Amino acid sequence: MTSPLYGQMMDVPLLASSLLSHAARHFGDTEIVSRRIEGDIHRYTYRDCEKRAKQLAQALIALGVEPGDRIGTLAWNGYRHLECYYGTTGMGAVCHTINPRLFPDQIAFIIDHADDAYVCFDMTFAPLVDIIAPQCPKVKGWIALGDASCIGEHLGQYLGNMEQPVLSYETLVTAQDGNYEWPQFDERTASFLCYTSGTTGNPKGALYSHRSTVLHAYGAALPDAMGASSSDSILPVVPMFHVNAWGIPHAAPLVGAKLVFPGKDLDGKSLYELMESEGVTYSAGVPTVWLALLNYMKQADVRFSTLKRTVIGGSACPPAMLRTFEDDYGVEVIHAWGMTEMSPLGTLARLSWKQKQRSPDEQRASREKQGHVIFGVDMKIVGEEGQELPWDGRAFGDLYVRGPWVIDRYFRRDESPLVDGWFPTGDVSTIDADGFMHITDRSKDVIKSGGEWISSIDLENIAVSHPQVAEAACIACSHPKWTERPLIVAVLRPDATLTRDELLAYYDGKVAKWWVPDDVVFADELPHTATGKLQKLRLREIYRNHVLPDVAEKAV
Repeated sequence: MTSPLYGQMMDVPLLASSLLSHAARHFGDTEIVSRRIEGDIHRYTYRDCEKRAKQLAQALIALGVEPGDRIGTLAWNGYRHLECYYGTTGMGAVCHTINPRLFPDQIAFIIDHADDAYVCFDMTFAPLVDIIAPQCPKVKGWIALGDASCIGEHLGQYLGNMEQPVLSYETLVTAQDGNYEWPQFDERTASFLCYTSGTTGNPKGALYSHRSTVLHAYGAALPDAMGASSSDSILPVVPMFHVNAWGIPHAAPLVGAKLVFPGKDLDGKSLYELMESEGVTYSAGVPTVWLALLNYMKQADVRFSTLKRTVIGGSACPPAMLRTFEDDYGVEVIHAWGMTEMSPLGTLARLSWKQKQRSPDEQRASREKQGHVIFGVDMKIVGEEGQELPWDGRAFGDLYVRGPWVIDRYFRRDESPLVDGWFPTGDVSTIDADGFMHITDRSKDVIKSGGEWISSIDLENIAVSHPQVAEAACIACSHPKWTERPLIVAVLRPDATLTRDELLAYYDGKVAKWWVPDDVVFADELPHTATGKLQKLRLREIYRNHVLPDVAEKAV
């Protein structure tokens, strides 16, 4: 057998540092704007960012950090966090972004499980660090993302439980000269470590590689994906501690886009004012954040002057939200889906030329789905017997994915979750003839009534399309005849007068009669996970003893 003929191309590894080097060399004057924890607006360029990232790499080496060591971050979206992204991975260490919205015990578990050598933290998280530090004995030191005076202000009130040293980020960085060349190494080397939100059991780690990180950045920047460009001013509302802000901190320098970081202030007024002042053209975030922004804009009677597109993911985008953005404010909504285990992007609802020839209603129906895969991801749906199901938009089954930025196994776990080389996502979906995937439920949330499945997401979307409903969740309630029936838990808008019967009547003609929920309860608020998703497990606990009306009548 003859050996294969290899191409005669340069063997240049795909490394995360190359993304920042590219931006610094070819878009060196492009701005990175941050609303700082200190309260002011900070501005500098990609060229400045790379120098400081190199200074950070030098500082970490001086602290004894070696390639492969994990460096944790507890930080908001800002320029220092971006420097942590590139300074740690650039010198061969692993950047471990930590979600500060998790329970303290879960955060301590994650830091201990990851064996973080150092943890960088914004000073707003000083009280949290004070709580978890005693549970993290393997951490060598805590690096406060500020100067020495900033630390001094907090030492008296917080950080009193610290046995390890508290170091000043600015002191460490400014002590170095930045005269440092990014090392070259195997592109399969680990780059980032992100943990799942841990809604069931302890969080699990997804360990990305430099290769997967760069390939994901390429995929995210494609025109039919996020479509980022050097002409964009991008504000990632999605936190950098949530699956690397969906890859935006890597895709933006890849194309040379301006970056605008909102810091800790994610209320509607703060986001709107920053978007307007910085000419933001593109943004991304979860539905709960956009709900607050849209409510503010309606109350203040203001409009966007520059925003053109926004990516909505993390949980299903309610069709009513999509219509509000597009019809009322002229902003294109890109519905997206992905997972921590997928780095995270999987599908985006960008229409093909063929789909754009259809009626406006048909186009919108497609764009309300989670969309088409981007190159780098393949998917299929599987039935209860393990058979692959047809792409007809009707058959729904368990969704499986695979690709170069999908995990092979979880961090520090020997067993692989893959099934015949495919990752089981835990979502129940359909795929239509256009290749557009539509999530109908999480496998653990699906409602099975009389042996037939009911999509809780579809019922939720109808509820929130009612003008008096702010948010809604649909869960299963036990039923003696049908096994399970749907219950709607709704949060009303201020001054709403909507009744249970009126909301149930709203379903008439929108779904099959047997899909109509059996009951509605109104709540002041709904529980959410640390990443902004509806916490249906908690809702099922709260309403596990709820008795549906027809069951109560028969019991009398």
